[in-house]
Amino acid sequence: MRWAQKDGNPPQMLCAEHPPVESGVAVLQARFESAAHFSATSGQHLIFFQMSPRLRMQCRMAGRTLRHEVDAGSLAICPAGVDCSAETDCSIDVLVIAIAPEKLALAAAEDSALDARLNERMSGYDGELFGTARLLASESANGYPNGPGLWNEATGRLVNHVVSGHSSIPDAPVRGRLSRQVLQGIRDHIFDHLAEPIEVGDLAALAGRSAFHFSRVFARSVGMTPHRYVVHLRLQAALRLIRDGQMSMAEIAADTGFSDQSHLSRWIRRVHGVAPSELT
Repeated sequence: MRWAQKDGNPPQMLCAEHPPVESGVAVLQARFESAAHFSATSGQHLIFFQMSPRLRMQCRMAGRTLRHEVDAGSLAICPAGVDCSAETDCSIDVLVIAIAPEKLALAAAEDSALDARLNERMSGYDGELFGTARLLASESANGYPNGPGLWNEATGRLVNHVVSGHSSIPDAPVRGRLSRQVLQGIRDHIFDHLAEPIEVGDLAALAGRSAFHFSRVFARSVGMTPHRYVVHLRLQAALRLIRDGQMSMAEIAADTGFSDQSHLSRWIRRVHGVAPSELT
């Protein structure tokens, strides 16, 4: 991303932190004095919120141009890899949410929207999305006072809302990707054999592909490798059992395919940023 205010210097950063969890979502907020110019071709999906009172902007995205007046809360959505820019001759605060494409792909796959693609949008409003974005900005600016649990819950809610409200599914199946039916068969197989070793070759056989080709297609479709997806589903199952409170950690680890209690605890800390005892 490239940006500058009227004097040519970068804007003042109000928050620009990466959370201590693998959420796939980052937030930054910047204040531009007297004028602002922004341009990007990002590897992340970007959602911009205008935080200042009504002002006039010129926006460009994928060759299209829009000159318009925007109020506080107005959003623009730029999918990864798309050229975008905006400029104004006014002071402005901007809140940017960056979503890793693999995070959106995983959320779409789990919402039965496997081929969902983020829609370009140069202007609009979404009160629910804006509220969650402001919560994330507050958490980031204040050093995550409510801990990784709230961040994970809020980012999950945000990404799911983006999938359901700001993406679309192509009319025709996308070549080089898994079908919904094949992915569901793989999910069922993993859950049926959760406590057992699960090999990529076994999953590839369900898809009718070689292990090498399957791994590439799977990662493009779901946003992570087959091995990591197995860990993802194991963690989901383990967290449900931990919150249920009826089994010991050792029993849960064995029941969900982790080598031992320590192995499970390390994954929980890596993904969720907390100890198992802190999960609610």
